[in-house]
Amino acid sequence: MTYSVSPIGFVRSCFKEKFAIPRQPQLAPAARGVLELVAPFDQGDAVQGLEHVSHVWLLFLFHQALEDKPRLKVRPPRLGGNKSMGVFATRATHRPNGIGQSVVRLEKVEAGKLWLSGIDLLDGTPVLDIKPYVPYADSLPHARNDMASGAPEAIAVIWADTALVQAHGHATRLAEPLVELIEQCLAQDPRPAYQVPVPEREYGVRFWDVEVRWHYPQAGTIRVMEVVLG
Repeated sequence: MTYSVSPIGFVRSCFKEKFAIPRQPQLAPAARGVLELVAPFDQGDAVQGLEHVSHVWLLFLFHQALEDKPRLKVRPPRLGGNKSMGVFATRATHRPNGIGQSVVRLEKVEAGKLWLSGIDLLDGTPVLDIKPYVPYADSLPHARNDMASGAPEAIAVIWADTALVQAHGHATRLAEPLVELIEQCLAQDPRPAYQVPVPEREYGVRFWDVEVRWHYPQAGTIRVMEVVLG
C-alpha cells in the first residue's frame, strides 16, 4: 500500500548547502529562516492560535537525500561515521521515506509565514506538517539515549581580524545575527568525524549570501579566515 503527501510549505533558510548544518535543531539558536506556506494553508485561519506557542515540531522531507533503495543500516556522524547502526536507532538523513522532524523556535506568526530560529533545515526544504510543542508531553525528564546522552562538545572558534570586520558588515546588511550563526555552526565542527584536520586545508560554506572560509590551525581550534559575498 502506498500513500501520497504534498508539502504545506517550503523553508527559506540561512543554510544554502548541507555542509555545516547543525546535526540537531537548537544547537545554533542564531540559525533563522521563514516557513512560507502554500495554498490553501497560506491563509490566516491555518495558523490561528500559534501566537500562543513558543516552539513547533516540523515534519519535513530530506529532499536532497531521497533514495530509491531503503537502507537498513547507516553510519551516524555522532559515532564518528565509522560505526554502523540500524537506521531506526539513528536520526540520519537517509530515512526509509525521507521524513525528518525538528523542534524549532517560533519567533513570529503571519498569515502564510512562520518566522523560525534554531533551525537545522536546508533552504528549500519541503514541510509536510506543523505541530505545536507541548512541554508536559514532549519533554520527558527520565528519558535516556545512551548513544547521545548530551550535546556534542564544542570546538573553539577564533577570528582573523579582517574576517570579523567582514562578518559584522554583512550582519548589518542582512539584519541577521551572522557572527553568532558562524560561531555556533562551526563550533559543532562540521568536518567529517573521520577526517584528520590539516592546518593548510581550507573549508568553506555559504550562509545566507556569504561565503565563510576557515581552517584548523591546531587541534581543537577553528580560525575563520574570511567572510565574503558568495
